[in-house]
Amino acid sequence: MKVRIASFMLALLGVTFFIPKAKANIIKTSSRIMTYNIRYDNPNDGEQSWSHRKDGILALIKYHDPQILCVQEALNSQVKDLKSGLDHYGFVGVGRDDGQENGEYAGIFYDKDKYSRVEDGHFWLSATSNKASIGWDAACIRICTWVKLRDKMTRKLLVVFNTHFDHVGKKAQSESAKLIVSKIRELTEQGKYSYVLTGDFNMEPQANAIQYLSKKYDDAKKVSYTKPYGPNGTFNRFDFNHPLDSRIDYIFVKEGLEVEHYAVLSDSKDLHYYSDHLPVVIDLRY
Repeated sequence: MKVRIASFMLALLGVTFFIPKAKANIIKTSSRIMTYNIRYDNPNDGEQSWSHRKDGILALIKYHDPQILCVQEALNSQVKDLKSGLDHYGFVGVGRDDGQENGEYAGIFYDKDKYSRVEDGHFWLSATSNKASIGWDAACIRICTWVKLRDKMTRKLLVVFNTHFDHVGKKAQSESAKLIVSKIRELTEQGKYSYVLTGDFNMEPQANAIQYLSKKYDDAKKVSYTKPYGPNGTFNRFDFNHPLDSRIDYIFVKEGLEVEHYAVLSDSKDLHYYSDHLPVVIDLRY
């Protein structure tokens, strides 16, 4: 009532005042993003084989309910299992060995209720990135998958990149980082869109390639508004008694995006982890 009276008196005095309009262009959306190396289906893993782990991995994913799930090391049969268990997700990705179904995927699942797929693709981490090839001094063929998603409610765009770096080649690691920076610049139109980069980078934070990426993008752990949750390390070696001190899985975000929470999830059952890596999760506002 006091505000109305004051406004009326100002109007009588001929004073003009303005009420600022809501800025529709700063509407933000939030998304939970998970990156998870699920360990390839290796029949020699015994009690740690995929058949013993897949139900636990699916339960973990469903409980934590990411809107975007990036997986590494998934073989085609594992992708099929995940698709079957996560039926409200869309999927993009190819096998790294031939760009179809052979070899490990660095695949991306997305919640179809929240996102529509605008565009997607992939490139190999090599000097001939448009075809299946081993890069530089790498031990394996390596790939990066990307997808441009549109939030159905806010219409905002988010571009997600998911990769798995080589574990041996130092030059391959450095050159792969440079290639990804170049591709992100190209595919986001010089940073016009919000974007995230996830994956198993097979390197500790002090490695040159990680330092390089950390200068280009924000390491989600370092910019989280709340204190990071869970262990520092993400690689557990399937050893429940080994210290979780090896951090090789990361989520990088475009500089300035808001990371509300960051966590490394050490979920387990009967003293067994569901993979030899732990999933990394963030809540992102963009």
